[in-house]
Amino acid sequence: MQVSVRADYALRAAIQLATVPEGRVTAVQLTHAQDIPDALLAAILTQLRRSNIARSQRGPDGGFWLARPASEISLAEVIRAVDGQLLGEPGSPPDNMTYPGPAEPLRRVWIALRAFGPTVLETITLEDIVSGELWLPSRPAPGGLKRPV
Repeated sequence: MQVSVRADYALRAAIQLATVPEGRVTAVQLTHAQDIPDALLAAILTQLRRSNIARSQRGPDGGFWLARPASEISLAEVIRAVDGQLLGEPGSPPDNMTYPGPAEPLRRVWIALRAFGPTVLETITLEDIVSGELWLPSRPAPGGLKRPV
């Protein structure tokens, strides 16, 4: 499955939002924390708001936060918010990619995506990434047992 740069940045932004459950994060803070280009981040945040993944408030006390608990937002939902339907195309980000801060576990997700396919993205939530407890199917067949990565 091919994961776009836009989807990769959206996941990183959503994961960063999940690390501040009671607070708000500004776009500038997201840009610096995850090294996401300003213009692209603005478009991504708009799409995440429209998909009921993020909320925002303007003004001096403004910022962005998750619209729902991180445990209720799958990685697949974030990708669909910015790219539409998940497509089963060959390829994925290289195994040697590195991610800053709380997005670091994404590397393991891309490796698992290669092994198990797109169902992995439906089962992993933002909370799983932030907590570092990734549970994945033990085999590609639906309903497989789960095991930590």
